[in-house]
Amino acid sequence: MSVFGIVLFLLIAGMAFWMLLFLMGFILPFWITLGVFEQMRPKRIFEEAEEH
Repeated sequence: MSVFGIVLFLLIAGMAFWMLLFLMGFILPFWITLGVFEQMRPKRIFEEAEEH
């Protein structure tokens, strides 16, 4: 029964590791890029509104 517990622990730890790797490698840069574009867009609209 202890072998089953060790295998289950390693399985869950491995899934958590790959999930963190996916989040740090893809989701975090994607989120940062969307945030940068979202910050740039209102500034352009605001500056164009002042020029007219």
